Amino acid sequence: GFFLLLGLLALGYLAIKLGKMEVVGSSGYTVHATFSNVAGLRVGSPVEIAGVDIGWVEAIRLRNYQAVVDFRIKDGVQLPEDSIASIRTKGLIGEQLVKISPGGAEQNLRPGDEIRETEPPVDIMELIANYAFGKI
Repeated sequence: GFFLLLGLLALGYLAIKLGKMEVVGSSGYTVHATFSNVAGLRVGSPVEIAGVDIGWVEAIRLRNYQAVVDFRIKDGVQLPEDSIASIRTKGLIGEQLVKISPGGAEQNLRPGDEIRETEPPVDIMELIANYAFGKI
């Protein structure tokens, strides 16, 4: 019985660490952005600046036929008000992530603020179809 309990605890620990799950009440603050399309972005996807992980996607919801994405940003990371959020792919066919390009504004985003400038992901299948049918 003891070894079974120990095994279940070890399995739970690995699931949390490898699944990049965050504990409820994690530190940091939330900001959001609205995208016309999030194509493949998932809750838990990383948020990066210059390739450095600064947070993760906390929630994705639909509002007025557009996707609103909530980001949990780690404590100590300040985002200027004019930052740009874009959805990118890690590698050629890798996972989706949110790339933040910091702006030059002197004011920073506060918890609950919105990143106003966004760029949706590039649709590879649409590009291939346009090329195949001579639309490029």
